[in-house]
Amino acid sequence: MTMHLFPFTPLFIFTLFFITNISIILGQQPYIGLGTTACPRKGDAKSIRGYTCNGETQTCQAYLTFRTQPIYSSVSTISSLLGSNPSQLAEINSVSLNETFETNKMVIVPVNCSCSGNYYQANTTYVFQNTDTYFLVANNTFEGLSTCQALMHENHNPSDIYPGRKLLVPLRCACPTKNQTEKNIKYLLSYLVNWGDSVSLISEKFGVNFKTTLVANSLTLTQATIYPFTTLLVPLFDKPSSSQIQTVSVSPPQQPSPSSSSPSSTDKTSNKTWVYVVIGVLGGVVVLALALVLYGFIFFKKGKKKNNFLANVSESTSYEAKEKPVKKEEEKLLEIIISGIAQSFKVYDFDEIKVATDDFSPSCLIKGNVYRGVINGDLAAIKKTEGDVSKEIQILNKVNHSNVIRLSGLSFNEGHWYLVYEYATNGALNEWIFSNKMNDEKKFLSWIQRIKIALDVAIGVEYLHSFNSNPYIHKDLKCSNILLDNDFKAKVSNLRLARCVQGVENDEEFVATRHIVGTRGCMAPEYLENGIVSTKIDVYAFGVLMLEMITGKEVGFILSKDGGNLFDVLSGIVGKESCDEKLKEFMDSSLEGNYPIELAMFVIEIIDHCLKKDPVDRPEMDEIVPILSRTLNSSLSWEMSVNVPMKHGHSLD
Repeated sequence: MTMHLFPFTPLFIFTLFFITNISIILGQQPYIGLGTTACPRKGDAKSIRGYTCNGETQTCQAYLTFRTQPIYSSVSTISSLLGSNPSQLAEINSVSLNETFETNKMVIVPVNCSCSGNYYQANTTYVFQNTDTYFLVANNTFEGLSTCQALMHENHNPSDIYPGRKLLVPLRCACPTKNQTEKNIKYLLSYLVNWGDSVSLISEKFGVNFKTTLVANSLTLTQATIYPFTTLLVPLFDKPSSSQIQTVSVSPPQQPSPSSSSPSSTDKTSNKTWVYVVIGVLGGVVVLALALVLYGFIFFKKGKKKNNFLANVSESTSYEAKEKPVKKEEEKLLEIIISGIAQSFKVYDFDEIKVATDDFSPSCLIKGNVYRGVINGDLAAIKKTEGDVSKEIQILNKVNHSNVIRLSGLSFNEGHWYLVYEYATNGALNEWIFSNKMNDEKKFLSWIQRIKIALDVAIGVEYLHSFNSNPYIHKDLKCSNILLDNDFKAKVSNLRLARCVQGVENDEEFVATRHIVGTRGCMAPEYLENGIVSTKIDVYAFGVLMLEMITGKEVGFILSKDGGNLFDVLSGIVGKESCDEKLKEFMDSSLEGNYPIELAMFVIEIIDHCLKKDPVDRPEMDEIVPILSRTLNSSLSWEMSVNVPMKHGHSLD
């Protein structure tokens, strides 16, 4: 069937873009882009420190968005953190003053925005915690509503950081310019960009014309990419409401009815040209085509003969369903599909990947199919893979946490995907736990470092279990999938096997599957034997990971030595009187006894609970996190009291 549309010649396409961009003149404020990732660098390109004081007024009412966290999830805690009036915050979100929100819910925060020097800001304060850095405070605690550059500039002696120090935190806000007020724009909202967001989706959420938002941020149709951890200014004709921040379906911006008389509708109506008609037709054709391709692809895969799910079990390595290389005719369509999923990722030209890795030089090889690369002056880990990577990309497109590895870009060439991740300087955890201490003395982790890493992993996994309405289960949690950055901060990686469990909201805690994937020894018995999937299989794997961390032995070795049953491994220690000799035999010899005996016993008890045969008897990850946090604090106190000498110079900052 042949479809006859408009003749899309190069001249026509150029004319199309020219017409749609003709009204986009100088923007009101420059969008910050990836400036927040350059914390140590000096300078203030693209208003990294704040939005410029170029409005008609020096002070105004402004609004922020904020996604609730476990600590900051109530009206009182959010208003205290962001320096907002709790009554106003409750009113604009249509809740009571005592309201506590669910985790990761977007709320609107009203603030008083005013000029401070050359920049607008709403001021609040924050007290430094034990493991904080300027980057973590800006991007984790305040989620990108401030930047580390702004924090360092506003606080004297920025290098003098210590627990308990009170910081002045400038939040990113702005007041409308004269051009905006002439168009009846009354407020500016600093919207926190999340994975999967785009300018069009955000504009639609608040009922604002797409081009108006572009202009407000000095963006154009051809340069409209936005990134998580940044703010996008949304121009508003009226105060925002809680109904606008509810989840909306992904669809093109809708045109208003001619009868609408609001300023927002007037603004939209004035821009309703034939261009949108053409774009609408094209959008419908593309969506239909992609749907047909996906349907055919799924139908093809379902027709494949399924292997016996237990026949794929390997004793010591990860295993997963293998995908055949993508056919040539499917490559471009799959690339379009993935690009649509990953709106927050950069799609690199393959030549850029080759340059970054020195044409995949052996000197750049990290391990397996992972290469070290340099992109835009920054180190990156580039993983070469094939098959369907859409599941991992979909998850990483939504994930936004410092303890989960970040995917920044991707490329596609001749059936292979090239995924560009943040670079973890200190490599995988297993290289530090199982290294030969005699031949490589640098590969050593102290007791404090091990507990801190365990806490980081627990926080990362707990985030996967709770950031979405249905939990994401990692399914292959192990030491080789935990990466360590320059400060030995742990990051959970390799989410290719991860699965979103549906039905949890209906109290269906366990789901059955016939597709068993993972690593033998790290898999919970109910999953390996019966295909039962729940968050508790990650808890079991976390227990195995902690067991390996404190013993310095791989789970395969432990199983072979102790009769192949992890439930009996700890029976000689747990629940009995502490025996220094027995504990010494159990613990990693490289620690040389430099650990608090009582806390070591306590950690062993945590491991024992994680390894319970019945998943109901295992704790949840959100129970493990505060326990390990207290264990870390107690360990730090112990270290200060005994003045433990650090081995090989590797210590926590």
